[in-house]
Amino acid sequence: MRQLLPLLLSFGALVLPGFAVLSAQPAPAPVTSSTNVTSSTNVAENIATRRVALAEQELSRIAGLVADGALPRIRLQQAQMDVDDARDEAILDRTLFAGYSGQTSAGDSAEMVAAAQRRVDREQERIARANEIIAAGVAAISTLAPLQQELALRQTSLDLAKLHAHLLEEAAAQSKVPKFVEASIPAIDDSELFTQGTEHYEGDGTFDESRQLAPLEVAFESRFDRALPISADGETEVHRELGFDHRGRVDVAVDPGGPEGSWLRQYLQLHRIPYFAFTHAIPGKATGAHIHIGPESTRLSTRLKSPAKTRLAGRLGSHTRNAD
Repeated sequence: MRQLLPLLLSFGALVLPGFAVLSAQPAPAPVTSSTNVTSSTNVAENIATRRVALAEQELSRIAGLVADGALPRIRLQQAQMDVDDARDEAILDRTLFAGYSGQTSAGDSAEMVAAAQRRVDREQERIARANEIIAAGVAAISTLAPLQQELALRQTSLDLAKLHAHLLEEAAAQSKVPKFVEASIPAIDDSELFTQGTEHYEGDGTFDESRQLAPLEVAFESRFDRALPISADGETEVHRELGFDHRGRVDVAVDPGGPEGSWLRQYLQLHRIPYFAFTHAIPGKATGAHIHIGPESTRLSTRLKSPAKTRLAGRLGSHTRNAD
């Protein structure tokens, strides 16, 4: 029983590491315009810095209690892991989740992946310790659930970091292609991917809301300490008025160029979920900045007014394609 005492005393910190530190943090301010990207990034960096400072304060407090014999040494190890977690999360805030600045270096890329990997490794270590406690009959197996959920979120961040690093490597490789070789390659029309404030990612062409939305909501809330700001889920009165068939699609009210929008676009690309990103209102397509998750909506043929559009609808059937 004496051997189990340190495990029992550290069990609360094991299941919810750093909870007291992280729960004290305010949620980042919502991003509403691309002009707020810099200020939003600064807010995220300030929050990350504050998290590190609070984790270090908690480490100092626990170190004193351990020195006085009031807590077992394993609690000191746990507090150190919380500090290391906060420092690595700050690295991810600066690199992976700071948006597409185009200024991330190869060194930053390697640091980003390493930080994400360390967070995964630490959570796996926490799970291993929890399994020891469960095997000893001290705790129920259900206590693993929050640890496993946290591990899944950290694995997603690691996957995103690796994807981000891979994209940076490809961009660097392309920049080294000799000019005469570039001139021999036909120009690619990317107007459909990014033009007039719109970015389109095709992915695998499908979005299964019943299966894919819930994990996205959990991951977003864990990352930004607030619920995914869904502005339209499926068919709405606004979409009906615009003539859109929005069933099976979800609109999220974030600025695509801000930290939240950047993270969301990376998540969707990682899972090959199609989306349209709008940086501002576009007549006939978007009422404001948001990310439309899912394939493009169809426009009901009854909304088509011009003879040319009516003839096009007749050739295509009851719907025509639309970018929203």
